[in-house]
Amino acid sequence: MSSSLCPIGTFYTTPNSLFTNPKPHLRLRTKPLLFTNATKSSSTSTNAQDHESMSIDALKKFIRLNLGTWTGSFHQFDPKGKLMHKIDTRLSAGYYGENELISLLQTLYIKQASSSYSSSEDDLEVEWAEYKIKETNMFTAEKYQQIGFFPQEKAFALRYQTAGMLENILRQGVLGEDDIGEESPKNLKLPSKFPSIVCECCLYSLEKDLRARAFHIMDPKGFVEMFILFLEEKGVVVTPPFLDESMDSTSRITPHLGTWKGHSVTKRSGVYGATEAEAETVTLLDFDENGQLIQDQTSTYKDKDAPSNVRWTGTVSDNLVTYDGGYQITLLPGGIYMGCPCDVGKHVADTKSFHLEFCWLESPTKRQRLVRTYDVDGLAVSSTYFLEKKE
Repeated sequence: MSSSLCPIGTFYTTPNSLFTNPKPHLRLRTKPLLFTNATKSSSTSTNAQDHESMSIDALKKFIRLNLGTWTGSFHQFDPKGKLMHKIDTRLSAGYYGENELISLLQTLYIKQASSSYSSSEDDLEVEWAEYKIKETNMFTAEKYQQIGFFPQEKAFALRYQTAGMLENILRQGVLGEDDIGEESPKNLKLPSKFPSIVCECCLYSLEKDLRARAFHIMDPKGFVEMFILFLEEKGVVVTPPFLDESMDSTSRITPHLGTWKGHSVTKRSGVYGATEAEAETVTLLDFDENGQLIQDQTSTYKDKDAPSNVRWTGTVSDNLVTYDGGYQITLLPGGIYMGCPCDVGKHVADTKSFHLEFCWLESPTKRQRLVRTYDVDGLAVSSTYFLEKKE
């Protein structure tokens, strides 16, 4: 399935090469999309300098957006949207250096699970495990994280090389001192040691100092393994924000039904991320007389005369939407859903581009979506941000 036939609309991609002779296990290439090599011409050199200047400015904005203390909760869901674990977290973010040497430093604090051997009230005192997240700077942002950043919209997507941070949270928050280092602890699902994709998408609240950071984790073969969500409020708060599960799970699709009108912005990967496309969008999501879920989206691009239209048909089973063509949406509490191919490995083997999606419906009439698009080689080539209002 190409990105031009995805259930959330059409996007600009650059499928200009093939992934030949795929391995039994999906190993996406990690070659970054960096600035092109400068030639000896003065004009190209000037452009490279402009790009570098722009990227430093964007990195500063990215760091500024993340600074401070964030109090939140970590949620682990299985591929069908079932909550497996919830853990309290705190994140402290600062920086050092200036200009091209500036770096974002983040420390994650994880509320440790109490030991099963605790025998007194003193033993039950809350303890926080500390985890240092790898710093973000000009080098890491381009080469490893392949950031897709939207400064004005306050949204970003980036890549992790491993799921080590997430595994650490689960071990500390679920097992605590009882963790004896087992590879597969009882009653605990840990991420694969060699996941094919670990992608973080972050959306900031339109109404307050709140953000949602969602992680798609795909196993080595390209199947979704789990979803992770951090819901974080800026500052030190008494009660960390959490996802509301009071609503019956069968109604998670209901808030997304109807007609949504909005605007989309697509930027290529890279910290300076040039804008590739902007469009006005209209998306209709509803059930037909046969109980099939129909999604119809029309996108009108600024540089195109005729609008493009994509129509998809799917079925809903509990919290899972499966579209024709091999794309699935997992419905989570709190107006959130996460989308991905049913089998990323098949897309790569068939030399087809694909995308991951994160949607946050923060209020009944407004929602934000962030889409991370990959080319046929499994390279993150662009990100698309949507802001939509319900008619």
